[in-house]
Amino acid sequence: MSGAGTAAGAGTAVGLHRVLEPAGVLPQAARRLDTDPAIRPDEVRVRVERLNLDAASYRQLHTAHGGDPDAIRAEVLRIVGERGKMHNPVTGSGGMLVGTVEEAGPDSPLGLVPGDRVATLVSLTLTPLAIADGLARWDGRSEQVPADGHAILFARSIAAVLPGDLPVPVALAVMDVCGAPALTERVVASRERPVVAVLGGAGKSGSLSLAAARRAGASRTIGLVPTAQEEERLAATGLADTVVRADARDPVAVAAAIGEPADVTVVCVDVPGCEHGAILATAPGGTVVFFSMATSFSAAALGAEGLAADVTMLIGNGYVPGHAETALGLLRSEPALLPLFTARAGADSAE
Repeated sequence: MSGAGTAAGAGTAVGLHRVLEPAGVLPQAARRLDTDPAIRPDEVRVRVERLNLDAASYRQLHTAHGGDPDAIRAEVLRIVGERGKMHNPVTGSGGMLVGTVEEAGPDSPLGLVPGDRVATLVSLTLTPLAIADGLARWDGRSEQVPADGHAILFARSIAAVLPGDLPVPVALAVMDVCGAPALTERVVASRERPVVAVLGGAGKSGSLSLAAARRAGASRTIGLVPTAQEEERLAATGLADTVVRADARDPVAVAAAIGEPADVTVVCVDVPGCEHGAILATAPGGTVVFFSMATSFSAAALGAEGLAADVTMLIGNGYVPGHAETALGLLRSEPALLPLFTARAGADSAE
C-alpha cells in the first residue's frame, strides 16, 4: 500500500498513510488519496451501495453543467477518479455514503463486522473512494447516487448501522444532516426559552433543526423559506410556529421577514451569500449556527464586525456525540418529518 512507511499510531488512526499528495496533510486537505482495497489492521473496507452528495456540492454541479445529467455524472466520476475521494473542488464539500462492510481489521475500534449495512457519518472529502460501475444506475438528477465500489474507513472515522425500520434513501438523507439537529438542540437547551429562526426551514437539515429546537425548549420557532410552494409545505407540517418567505441572500429582506430578532438563528441554506441576513436577524448576545457548506466564514466574520453585531457564530461541523440517534429519534417521534423526507428521497430501486 502506498504510504506504508507512515508511523503507526495517531497518524494511522486519522488516515495519514492514505495521503498520496501533498505529504503531511490530513486526508480532508489532501489532493489525492490511496484507495488500495487492502486494509490495515485498524481500517474497515465498505462495499458502496449509494452516495449522498452534499446539497451545496450537487447544486454547484447542477448549475455548472446546466442540469445536464450526463455531464454531472462525468464530473463526479472525474473528481473521484482524480482525487480518490468525492471532494468538490469548488464547494470544498462531499457528502456521505451507504454500504455493506466487507472486511474489518482486527484492531478497528468502530465495532463493525462483515455484513453490517452502514452509513458513514464522516465526509466523503476525507474517505478513500473508488467507483467500479461508472455510476451507470444514476440519472444525475438527485443528490442520492446509486453506485458500486469500495470505500475505506479509518480508526477515527464514524459509521452507524442502518436502522431496519426506514427505507435506505430516507435513512441516508437523515444521517447526512444529523449534526444539524443535534447541535441545534444543544444550543437551544443552553438558553432560557429562546426564539429560534431557521433559514431554509423546509429542507432536510432545516426541518430537523426546527423539530430539535422545539424539543429543546424554544419559546417560538420561525422557518424562513424562499418560495410560496415551500412556505405552504412547511406551514402544513406545523414544525414552525411562524413561516416567513424571503431570499436568504437578501439581508434586509431576511431581517424584515424575521421581525423581532431571534435569539438563535440556524442557517441551513445550500447557496452562498446568506451570512449577513442571518447576522441581521439575530439579537445582540444571540447565536448564529452555520450548517451550510456554502457558507463563507470570512464573510460571516467580517460581516458581523462591519455590522457591529455582538453575536456568537458557530460552525456546524457535522459531529455531535449521539447525533445519528438524535436525528432518527426526531424522525420517529415527529409525524410531520417522515413525509418530508420520503418525498425528497422518492421511490428508488436501491431501497
